[in-house]
Amino acid sequence: MRVITFRDALREAIREEMRRDERVYILGEDIAGYGGTYSVTKGLFEEFGEKRVRDTPLAEEVIAGTAIGSALVGLRPICEIMTMNFSLLASDQIINSAAKFQYMFAGQTRIPVVFRMPGGGGAQRGAQHSQFFETLFGHIPGLKVVMPATPYDAKGMLKSAIRDDDPVVFVEHELLYSVKGEVPDEGEEYTVPLNRGEIKREGRDVTIITFSRMVHISLQAAEELAKEGIEAEVLDLRSIRPIDLDLIIESVKKTNRVVIAEEGWKYYGTGQGIAALVYEHAFDYLDAPIGHVTGKDVPMPYSKPLEQAALPTRADVIAVVKAITPAPAGAR
Repeated sequence: MRVITFRDALREAIREEMRRDERVYILGEDIAGYGGTYSVTKGLFEEFGEKRVRDTPLAEEVIAGTAIGSALVGLRPICEIMTMNFSLLASDQIINSAAKFQYMFAGQTRIPVVFRMPGGGGAQRGAQHSQFFETLFGHIPGLKVVMPATPYDAKGMLKSAIRDDDPVVFVEHELLYSVKGEVPDEGEEYTVPLNRGEIKREGRDVTIITFSRMVHISLQAAEELAKEGIEAEVLDLRSIRPIDLDLIIESVKKTNRVVIAEEGWKYYGTGQGIAALVYEHAFDYLDAPIGHVTGKDVPMPYSKPLEQAALPTRADVIAVVKAITPAPAGAR
């Protein structure tokens, strides 16, 4: 397989699906001639034209409403929200319309729309532009929420999302766009399911449950821990809703210890929801309390040193793992 960036993988997924199905189109702010804020849609306007690559006003509620309306009449829109922070402006459309229509109308209609949203901290964008709201959307029945961490998963999951008949919130961490990874050759067909996690690293001593950019940080931590004789299993959820609970329980049965690592805030967040599910369904297999690594409970600072202090690190993951995992025999 070749090695490409996360953004190139996303662009290939969109291009291949637009070629495969003429009902697929993309709309959002600055996605046509400019190629998108993160260059994901670069070159698509030249190939597909204004009808299928549509620039919009800076009005997220209008963008989302247009996408939902077109989905109701048979199109398959990809709705790009410039940043997940702005999705709050479209939240009424996403939560009260997209998520509920097929339930309110007894399944007579489907909403095949993808809401692409970059998000996350670390790019020095300040408190109002560095947030993840996966917990908010993951709380809503009727929405699917996915957060790929690798180029392979990004392409495969975006293709699956575009083909799905339900509304999908597709979250992309801003710091992952330049990350490189192996992806099959362009045109070689593959998809990744929207309801399956993946073990990114096998281990026996503790399970690190994580997603998005924290997958990479957790893998780095696992490599450091291995030097000290602690073998951590890294489980990439990939999907926040639905969640692959079977995979989680299977891993907990093997390792008997869990650390949840996420970038977001601790209280009432995604990690606490996962911890509750583990306690409910796998309590008897746990040999220690669940550890939890999160960002600091503050709005994201603009100052670079303070921003770095607010984000979870490899050292944080290592410390929490060691707090609940016995030192290997012979270790000092």
